[in-house]
Amino acid sequence: HTEVLFAIGAADRVVAVDDFSNFPPEAAAVASDLSGFEPNPEAIAGYEPDLVVIGGDFTGLTEQLAALDIPVWSGDAPATLDDAYAQIVDLGVQVGRADAARAVVDGMRADIAAAVASIPAEAAGMTYYHELDDTFYSVSSTSFAGSVYALFGLTNIVEQSAVEGDYPQLSAEFIVETDPDLIFLACTVYCGITPETVAARPGWERLSAVTTGRVVPLDDDIVSRWGPRLVDFVSTIASALAATGSTPG
Repeated sequence: HTEVLFAIGAADRVVAVDDFSNFPPEAAAVASDLSGFEPNPEAIAGYEPDLVVIGGDFTGLTEQLAALDIPVWSGDAPATLDDAYAQIVDLGVQVGRADAARAVVDGMRADIAAAVASIPAEAAGMTYYHELDDTFYSVSSTSFAGSVYALFGLTNIVEQSAVEGDYPQLSAEFIVETDPDLIFLACTVYCGITPETVAARPGWERLSAVTTGRVVPLDDDIVSRWGPRLVDFVSTIASALAATGSTPG
């Protein structure tokens, strides 16, 4: 949401951001030691905000701030791109930048549509594995990330498993057995996972994604957020598919 506020021209109204709000670079001017995981209502109140913007209330912060007469706007993790677009517009309305927010959404829609249209026809139907960490947690097709991959007609290997939930844990054996055409790495910074470390896993050197160079590093921050940089996430997928040039396995 910090990224959204800056993108819609509301940067001058932001007095502080939490310790995870590291983009855009201009946000550093209002950086603080406020915790994004364990927010302290008294510390937040010290900034005398007219509005507190949070990405989901996991600690009862809304009620705590209400007791201090501080209003809250909460935007939980969306399920689809349309949900993300709606949040951006709603936040724009809240801070008096509705037209700018709609312009940001229109630009995102156009850029994402262009990226999806750019992929070769033979890429549709390719299988993929989205790796959240090195213990093989992944995303289901019903998750937000899964909905992004669905734009390209890709098939999630999770659909071949018996596990349930939006963020299921797979096994190394299952991943090797299903042999996905593409592997997307979503923990390159915090976990240090690279195409090279993936290829070094026992048995993984034979995977199609490894032998064809289709192990794709992603930016951890971008794929875990749903702001304007969603365009970058989509573009990375499109670039990987544009480079396939072969029929899916």
